[in-house]
Amino acid sequence: MMLSPRLIQLFTILLKEERPVPVQKLAEDVKVSKRTVQRELDNTEGFLKKYGLRLSTKAGTGIWLEGEKHSKDLLMEELESNETIDFINKEKRRTSLILEILKDREPKKLYYYSNILGVSEATISSDMEAIKEWFERFDLMLIRKQGYGVTLEGTERNYRLAVKRFLDENTDDLDIRVAIGERKWSVLGEFYEKENKGIFQLIDYKVLEQVVQCLSSIMDKKLIKLTNSSYCSLVLHITIAIMRIKSQDVLSADAKETDKIIYHEDYELALRIAESLEKEFYIRIPEAEIAYILLHISGSKLQSIDINADMDKGKVVSEELLELINELIDIYDKDNAYELKQDEEFVIGLLAHLKPTFIRLKNGLSITNPLLSQIQETYPDIYGKCQEVGKYIEKKYGFTVPEDEVGYLVMHFGAAGVRLQDKKESIRKVDLGIICVSGIGISRLMHSKLKNFLKDRVQIYTYGKEDLSPGVLKNLDFMISNVDIDETRADVLMVSPLLTEKELKQIDEKVKLYAKTPKKNSKDSAFSKQLEHINFFINQIKGILKDFQFMKVSEKISFEELLVAVTEKISPFNANRLIIQEDIKRREKISSQVFPEYGFALLHSRTRGVVKPNFSLCVTKDRTPFADNYFKGIRAVVIMLIPEDDEAKVNGDIMGYVSSQLIEDGEFLRLIFTGEQERVKEYLEKILRQYFKQYLETV
Repeated sequence: MMLSPRLIQLFTILLKEERPVPVQKLAEDVKVSKRTVQRELDNTEGFLKKYGLRLSTKAGTGIWLEGEKHSKDLLMEELESNETIDFINKEKRRTSLILEILKDREPKKLYYYSNILGVSEATISSDMEAIKEWFERFDLMLIRKQGYGVTLEGTERNYRLAVKRFLDENTDDLDIRVAIGERKWSVLGEFYEKENKGIFQLIDYKVLEQVVQCLSSIMDKKLIKLTNSSYCSLVLHITIAIMRIKSQDVLSADAKETDKIIYHEDYELALRIAESLEKEFYIRIPEAEIAYILLHISGSKLQSIDINADMDKGKVVSEELLELINELIDIYDKDNAYELKQDEEFVIGLLAHLKPTFIRLKNGLSITNPLLSQIQETYPDIYGKCQEVGKYIEKKYGFTVPEDEVGYLVMHFGAAGVRLQDKKESIRKVDLGIICVSGIGISRLMHSKLKNFLKDRVQIYTYGKEDLSPGVLKNLDFMISNVDIDETRADVLMVSPLLTEKELKQIDEKVKLYAKTPKKNSKDSAFSKQLEHINFFINQIKGILKDFQFMKVSEKISFEELLVAVTEKISPFNANRLIIQEDIKRREKISSQVFPEYGFALLHSRTRGVVKPNFSLCVTKDRTPFADNYFKGIRAVVIMLIPEDDEAKVNGDIMGYVSSQLIEDGEFLRLIFTGEQERVKEYLEKILRQYFKQYLETV
């Protein structure tokens, strides 16, 4: 119960007096009429009961408070605390006025609000004009009629959006929201028992408690993965909905929307929640209410994303959303757009974020960003650029993008910017040598441990002591060894075979130092490096030709069956086949590479399933188009794989040139469609020879 200034004064007087106080004296002390005193003290029984007190009256004698002294002291402490509302403060008073209107949609006259807030009816009238704009944000109208009072008009759905937004904007005690979001129900209960205010002026705690119990009983992966703020938002929404349904205020049904929801991926979860609520509250939940629960689930943020499970349940991500992301990146940073579009982590994260975001924006659902002010203060430039992104979304789709949503965009674009900056820093890869005479087992152990520790910051080479020629030493930045090699002038760090934490730290410091230092090589060593690179290119090209596969399959083969058939040819190991299949499917989910206009599909990926680049082809036995709908009538499937190793750029350049010839060289594509294996392989060799010739001109 919110205490008005007059009620605070009345209780204070009664607590200080040990005898009954006549109503007339109370009226004179507070400077109101006897009737106003009676009206103020009506309906305070529940509030006083919480403190173990009771209001007693006796005609001709007066009014007094009955109860123990410690109970009266407790109430006095409450009245003297800073928690009481200062209605002289205009903003606080208007916020309280919005609350009172939301609490009860029945018409009320101005004197009702004037009495509660302790100001004149003229002030209340002025306040009503001021708060109209807040309600209009939700298409709600404050209607004032002479002799009738003030009432709120608008749809049930918009009314609930307003209640939810008010809670988001005015829940001062964050502990309540944290307790709901983190499922700390005992903490929430303790808070309610102690402080029956805050969100509990609009929310029935008993209903909230029952809703919490229902959701806690439902074990669902998506429900568990909701962020704390999204889970809290869902709990509050359902609580508001149950309160309204119990008072016979239900959402109106939209037949078209109702038909759609039964095919939605989250419909089963929404239905389970509704069935649990029906049993708990002994009510019937209409389809329109189930649809609204579904809407909140679909618009919720998740703690983590499982691409294979969550990206459209195995379906290809919509081209429209991918095109939009490209447009948003151009708006955000045109100069670095190309590099940002190559950041797979960024694109996948933004795809996963935008799907529920658009559901929220389209349906006017609010979301709170607890880090908003910190984001605006710490990253003003990124925030400003993301505001432009928000304006573009509004211009294209008509959805207003609130500040809280812009704040979440900053997190995605900002993280991508940091990764891009890291790539641009002039830090080179360090050449590190391992010298070990303890046997190949220890040597591989040291190599693996260093690779896991240093990641892609180093290129590691393993040598025996007898291999340390002057040419080898010149090409290394420094070496680690478990044997003395004092006769060399190289930078050598002595370590134990098992590499202690202290030694790893010393190696890390050396890598950091050399990474920022230009490579010092003589002309001879530079030439030696050139020869090594050329030899590596030759070996890669020879490997592509040697492992080239040309497969013929049934035109009725499915996408999944084709992956199995292809990988059986590419790798003899079942584990590697499965890895290749999953990596290709993951890449397809990000953006399909089926090109009906050119007549072929390009299935490509970086993968741990191969140790060297692979180029293979698959056509139907009678050269007719593939029948499976996934292939959209294409006549050939091109498979291009490169290993996940330190030579990704070299391998990517080779394969990139070959893939470009699929479009630029009409004869290559014609042979793929009509030629036999040897003819295609000969032409592939010709293309690789052209690339190698171009490469030699650049070294």
